[in-house]
Amino acid sequence: MKRSLLWVLGILLSMAAYAQVKNQDNTLLWRISGNGLAQPSYLFGTIHMMCSDDIQLSDSLKSAIGRSDRVYLELDMDNLFEMLGVVNKMKMNGDTTLADLLTEEEYTKVKVFFTSQKSMIPFSMLETYKPMLAASTMMQASVDCDNPIAMEQLVMQEAKKVRKRIKGLETMAFQISIFDSIPYQVQARQLVKYIEEYGKNEDKSFEELSLAYRNQELSKLEQLTLQEDAGIQNFTEILLYNRNVDWVKKMDKLMKEESLVVAVGAGHLPGERGVISLLRKAGYKVEPVRNEMIRKKVKEI
Repeated sequence: MKRSLLWVLGILLSMAAYAQVKNQDNTLLWRISGNGLAQPSYLFGTIHMMCSDDIQLSDSLKSAIGRSDRVYLELDMDNLFEMLGVVNKMKMNGDTTLADLLTEEEYTKVKVFFTSQKSMIPFSMLETYKPMLAASTMMQASVDCDNPIAMEQLVMQEAKKVRKRIKGLETMAFQISIFDSIPYQVQARQLVKYIEEYGKNEDKSFEELSLAYRNQELSKLEQLTLQEDAGIQNFTEILLYNRNVDWVKKMDKLMKEESLVVAVGAGHLPGERGVISLLRKAGYKVEPVRNEMIRKKVKEI
């Protein structure tokens, strides 16, 4: 349940971010210096689904974590008490269910789909969840390997190995609340669309996304995400830009106190309103760092 909840939040919040990616240097690791910092900090772009056999942390990132004082993720993924405290917040407000948002035919289609899938969460619970959170359980299942892993998990493992404290830029309660800003009706329609298209070229789509991430091609990630209409592009101020601004404000304060490695969804990094640009506008020098992280030779599609 813990892993499913974290993927629910991470996958969906990153979908809108990837849709905003612009051309950047082909790396996911950036060094932050200047503006009065005593020591540099680092920014790393993550992805929330990868096959663990295909990727590993680069020596550059491991070195950055080893030299840092603290590691920040979007969420403190080790905070079990916080997670348990927000389970009920995954539900729609006002006792709303999918049956209230869909036609009878659509509701039946959704119910049949989820009851036929292997899931840790029964449909009786899923139908009360904010629809985009329910949809994310499908995305996890679409990973075409037996050993999927979130890049954040690898970062956490390394941080624990070298005994670095891990914290979150946001709380789970805040991330879940974001989905109350997107009309449930819009989310429900997107859930039906996901189900209707589920299984169509999903293997190729996942392989293309994985390849783009392993090659650290942010512009390619943008292209692929735009093909997979997330249905939430009209809410990028809430899902992406406002969060970027808030993160940079927090980083500005925290980096002056200690050296950090900040690992957030890769789609938050580039663009005029991305974290890299906002840090530079705040007076910091942000430079690309070589980041060799592929475990084995990448095959072409």
